[in-house]
Amino acid sequence: MMAVGLFRIRVVVGMLLLGHAAQKLFGWFGGHGLVGTGAFFDGIGYRPGRRLALPAGLAELAGSLLLTLAC
Repeated sequence: MMAVGLFRIRVVVGMLLLGHAAQKLFGWFGGHGLVGTGAFFDGIGYRPGRRLALPAGLAELAGSLLLTLAC
């Protein structure tokens, strides 16, 4: 019973992170996409912001998928 609950929590958190990664990468769900994320990174001192936004979004996407699909 507890394993089912933990699985449900992993799926919900993984899908929330997936949505956040989609905002960063593609601008879906009201996000700003790579351009906006890159500008944010530039604003907080990470340069070049746009080049760093892509690996940040891809890492978040991969982490969310691994969290959701892990057995």
